Amino acid sequence: MAKTLAQLNLRPGERRLVIGVGLVLFLVLNMLLVWPHFSDWQEVREDLKAARLKLRRYEEAIADLPKWEARIRVLESGQEPLPEEDQGTEFLSTIQRQASLSGVTITGSSRMTTRTNNPFFIERSQTISVLAEERALLDFLYRIGSAGSMTRIRGLSLRPDPPRHRLVGNITLVASYQKKPATRTTPADDTPPQPAAPTGTVQTNRPPPPAPPARTPSAPRPPAPGARPPANQPAT
Repeated sequence: MAKTLAQLNLRPGERRLVIGVGLVLFLVLNMLLVWPHFSDWQEVREDLKAARLKLRRYEEAIADLPKWEARIRVLESGQEPLPEEDQGTEFLSTIQRQASLSGVTITGSSRMTTRTNNPFFIERSQTISVLAEERALLDFLYRIGSAGSMTRIRGLSLRPDPPRHRLVGNITLVASYQKKPATRTTPADDTPPQPAAPTGTVQTNRPPPPAPPARTPSAPRPPAPGARPPANQPAT
């Protein structure tokens, strides 16, 4: 730097002015071009962290793919769809059976509701009031989630009973039952069957050819003058 200034043949005061102007220009360029990008590295690190988190989620979902495929095969190879008139009874019996096995007391229930908006499933919803200990209630919820017919818990509200020994509350359960596929019937063909063509012939729609006109016998021609009649014909 000093050698460069010496080649310019500047006085000491001019050198100080050039150095001062250079420093000011350097600071201005840093303020305009460098300092605004100090936070870019932090944003890059956050983006990288989010991308790694998304990649981990995708890898976990891919690892769970065989489990879901097995579940789909089990559902596809299941039994025939339950008749619609038996679904409500089967749903209530499943709830009561699981509650009995888990030690949960059902103190009340509301009216069952049915939704048929889904083209493939019938959804039945049932709200029950329960009284149980914490461990028994957890076991009941686990058993309900593991039951068939895609049973799940839609709503749950709990509070301790007055002695604060057990839990009371309301549970809304939902079960989806597969609809019976509608059988498609093809309309009967009213066209009468066509008679089979004789063997060795080709059946066509052309009309038969007209019959040749009948030939009428012609009158006998008179013999020529001077001609002799035949032996078996008398002379005239």
